[in-house]
Amino acid sequence: MASTADIKNGVVLSIDGQLWSVIEFQHVKPGKGGAFVRTKLKNVVSGKVVDRTYNAGAKIEIENVDRRDFTYLYNDGDGFVFMDVADYDQLTVGAATVGDAAHFLLENQQVQIALNNGNPLYIELPASVVLEITYTEPGLQGDRSSAGTKPATLETGYEIQVPLFLETGTKVKVDTRTGDYLGREK
Repeated sequence: MASTADIKNGVVLSIDGQLWSVIEFQHVKPGKGGAFVRTKLKNVVSGKVVDRTYNAGAKIEIENVDRRDFTYLYNDGDGFVFMDVADYDQLTVGAATVGDAAHFLLENQQVQIALNNGNPLYIELPASVVLEITYTEPGLQGDRSSAGTKPATLETGYEIQVPLFLETGTKVKVDTRTGDYLGREK
């Protein structure tokens, strides 16, 4: 068991059988009364964010979370198969754990997987990825970058909004957190 003095950003706590990551914390010592620690916690699995306050010196349970580099290999129908770059072991991760990251995964892409006691918790992608547009309606003469957007299907099958002047076969940079178009890749 640890105490509230061990709370830092990024530490994972076990609360009521669920894992919560500390997004931010603040140690508060008011002029009157005892000190306390105010935290903002994010559920590792669901992504739900809550505020929680602890009295200074209260006992908390810190979980060991190992973030390791993996290479995405393929989707076998039951899950996504990744290879550990350190020891070449393969790990199958369920679609529920991968979540929206599946929209941006290409074979041989490097990702980080957070593991707790050998169980995958979540996947961290790079902030942006470069993907090719496999289909979009052709642009018309006179279309400009500020005129509007149109739907485009990426090589992973995910659909995003892109400027009217982009054509099929263009490589674009996409934000993996929001799914937004960031620009053309040279």
